Formats: sequence, structure tokens, C-alpha cells
Amino acid sequence: MEFEAAEDWLIVQSWGLEADVEQRKRQYHILLLCDAGLMTQVAKSAFRLTSSGHDYLQAIRNEGVWAETKKIVADTGGNATLEILKALAIGFLKKQISDRTGFDI
Repeated sequence: MEFEAAEDWLIVQSWGLEADVEQRKRQYHILLLCDAGLMTQVAKSAFRLTSSGHDYLQAIRNEGVWAETKKIVADTGGNATLEILKALAIGFLKKQISDRTGFDI
């Protein structure tokens, strides 16, 4: 959510061997988010959230959806991939909307 809250839509991440451990972790996580399709690289050191990334953040921003997602994961062993978390969260959000509107999404 740090990236979505930023004032600029571009996330600039400098790369280099001089980066400390925390910077390297952040760099690695940005690359993982790119691998998952939630972010994309738009220049050598610039990234942005994808539409899919915004959808995922919108789903988990809802406390009820996030609580249900975490509960299901905990009840089934406590481990899940990002892809599974995203599918669960968006599924719970769709169910909430469907329950409130009567529209099958």
C-alpha cells in the first residue's frame, strides 16, 4: 500500500551494490510484484502498479475481506502464495458485492 499511497504514480528504485540489506529486500520484493503482474517496470529504475495491482490493493483494503482472507489461510495451514491471497481477497469482495446487490459477479 506504500506504493499506492505515494503522491507520484512512478515508484523509483535505485539499484546498486551499495544498497543495504533493507534496500535489497525492497528491490527483490518489487521484482516479485512484477513477476506476479502487480507492478511493471517502465524504465530502468521506475515502476508502477498495474491495474491488477490496484485491484488487489482495493480488495485487501476492505478490513472484512482481509480478515476473511487471513482466516481462511490460517484455517488451512497458514501458508498461501500471493496468487492465492489475491484470488481469495477478490473472491470475498465479489461475494460481498453480490450479497448486497443481488447481482452475480
